[in-house]
Amino acid sequence: MTTLNKINYLLHLADNALIIGHRCSEWCGHGPVLEQDIAISNIALDYIGQARNFYQYAAEIINSENDPSLGFVLPATEDSLAYLRDTPDFKNNLIVELPNGDWAVTTLRLFLFSTYQFYLYNQLVNDADTQLSAIAEKSLKEVTYHLRWSGDWVIRLGDGTEESKLKIEKAIEYLWPYTGEMFINNDDSISSDWNKKLSSIFHDATLTIPAKSWMQEGGLKGIHTEHLGYILAEMQYLQRAYPNSEW
Repeated sequence: MTTLNKINYLLHLADNALIIGHRCSEWCGHGPVLEQDIAISNIALDYIGQARNFYQYAAEIINSENDPSLGFVLPATEDSLAYLRDTPDFKNNLIVELPNGDWAVTTLRLFLFSTYQFYLYNQLVNDADTQLSAIAEKSLKEVTYHLRWSGDWVIRLGDGTEESKLKIEKAIEYLWPYTGEMFINNDDSISSDWNKKLSSIFHDATLTIPAKSWMQEGGLKGIHTEHLGYILAEMQYLQRAYPNSEW
């Protein structure tokens, strides 16, 4: 893996964590009950912490190269990588930038994505890069909880009332075309394990896995939905309005 490819991979991991963390944070004060409001707010904090670790490592490599041709503001920091990159520079999967929708969409999206992260981080724990391995090990502990929490909600909604089942089925229809992108450039075993876990939870939730279909993609190449631009406009406003601001 070239240095630039490694930087881009770290940014991909960081961008995924940052954007889904931002989406989860939007539920703060709006959760259906206080306990779940606090739970998803804490999940958001977990993701922001993961993003910071990946950004810090990427910045360390960028600064060690000290090469303006790489296209990054120098010296790079976690803040410059999060706040001073434009929409086409972000490498997150499209699924994490989609609007929250209702509680069914949010919890299903978290389940689909955290299941993917669980198996990905399980592989990265054994990576030859010890710093990446350490970040993955710490993140895995958090993602294990995210997976359990969101999986429980998928079962509750799917095997609940007629209305809750209808909502989770609509959420599946909406999110499914964005799931395939998660497995681009990844080991096939991650997709296999993801499908097995999905089958188990969907069985308990009395839900049906959709048939294979065409999948959306583009996030890895910087081609995003319109929604990411609105997220970044809100998230990056302060830093761009008042450059180099620090708490």
